[in-house]
Amino acid sequence: MSGHSKRIPQAMLIATAVFTAVWAGFLLERSISELLPEIAYRLVNLVALGVGVAWLIWSLRDEKHQLGLGLAGSLLCLYGWQTAIYEFDLAGWETGRANVARWGTAGIFLIGLLWWVWLVDRLSRRRRAATTVAADPQSAPTPQRWAWNPFNETSWYYGRPKNKKLNQSLASLVSYTIAFSLMFLILTNLRGCQEIYELPSGGGEAKPLVQQVKIKKVIRKKFVVNPYSAIKFEERVIDDVNLQLNELTEHTYTIGQGEGAGAGFGSGTPGGQVRFIRLEYSGGDWDQDFGVGGDLNVLHEYAIRTGHKTAKRTESRRISDLESFRTGPAMVYITGQKNISLSNNEVKALRKFLLDRHGMIFADNGGSRHFHNQFLAMMNRVIPEVQPVAVPLDDTIHRVPFSIPFLPYVAPHGGKDALGWYKDGRWICYYHPGDIGDAWSDGHAGVKAEVWEGCYQLGINVIFYAHAEFDKWTRAQQKDD
Repeated sequence: MSGHSKRIPQAMLIATAVFTAVWAGFLLERSISELLPEIAYRLVNLVALGVGVAWLIWSLRDEKHQLGLGLAGSLLCLYGWQTAIYEFDLAGWETGRANVARWGTAGIFLIGLLWWVWLVDRLSRRRRAATTVAADPQSAPTPQRWAWNPFNETSWYYGRPKNKKLNQSLASLVSYTIAFSLMFLILTNLRGCQEIYELPSGGGEAKPLVQQVKIKKVIRKKFVVNPYSAIKFEERVIDDVNLQLNELTEHTYTIGQGEGAGAGFGSGTPGGQVRFIRLEYSGGDWDQDFGVGGDLNVLHEYAIRTGHKTAKRTESRRISDLESFRTGPAMVYITGQKNISLSNNEVKALRKFLLDRHGMIFADNGGSRHFHNQFLAMMNRVIPEVQPVAVPLDDTIHRVPFSIPFLPYVAPHGGKDALGWYKDGRWICYYHPGDIGDAWSDGHAGVKAEVWEGCYQLGINVIFYAHAEFDKWTRAQQKDD
């Protein structure tokens, strides 16, 4: 990365450093609260890419400036990585976003390592030049027995003279790796410490609906560019869904729980939202029907039919990420049709989530008897003292807010009864045996309308039950405080 005699303007370096700090602030705010409008984040990302391009143009002017090119490439990779994550997130391409985030982190690690190696070598050369005998520039640096400077390769802790340069390089690699890992943990934990699962504020009564409401959705279709196909219809933005409600009777109560005003929960906050979080796990296909066309459909239906404020997008989290929530989440969703492989730490994290944080698992068999066996084995590891039982159709979870007269399913991969794990007066896990997620998808897996409508209602019931139980627990905690 050595450059020509042409020096990089100091003002340009300072301006870039200041902007990068501002950009990092926007990035941190978006990961924690996302209070600013979408246009603000996009504008900052656009300016960031412009800064990287400006460095590239400056470096290529007249002669190639190697140091400037290295800086331009690094900035473009850093800014472009986060811009890609944001755009994937907005588009709902969760799998792509997760892959970009992980591979991008590895790329940033390597770029940072290259800059660290360059800096150590540069400072070592300067130090060597300062300690070289002036009369003989080609002579070896004068050893300094008790030198402590890590950029001085003659420092005593680098060992024997013939191994000092190698030991300095190894020490640089280890120190950088440790520093990068600590910074990564601090940033992820900082985000997690600030992440509180907040319910939407409001109140109401948790009892079966007594009125009949026919809902007809009129969706304004719009064309969007999809990199994996020519053209597709995007139908999943909740703000683009117009409702035509033909109410046969008036609402007799607000769907929710507590004494607050409006549909929601007594422990909720004005900024709270019902979120749909899917668990990532090793060994299988955790992302089956993920995001647009699956999870997001039932989340939209929940918002439409309950009036609760919901997140704009669905999410995925690794099981270890549950530890980063200060409170919640109220519910996590898990599905697939292959293997489920959990570490001992992940088993402990799930147990803590269920028992200590009052969370709930909503599981769905995505298409095989094998997954049925895998999931039951997983739950036996997580909470071995509780055995699954068939959930009765007259249970609250099957009656509020919708009364479910039969268990709707696409195919009985794991039987024809929903299973539940019941502890401390509530269901801590609800397992659907027959691919409810497929019924939520755009094509509804080709099943009859009464089946996919029943699957939507059942999904809404389980989501509501999990959040209502979480609300009870949260309010109890607030009273104790």
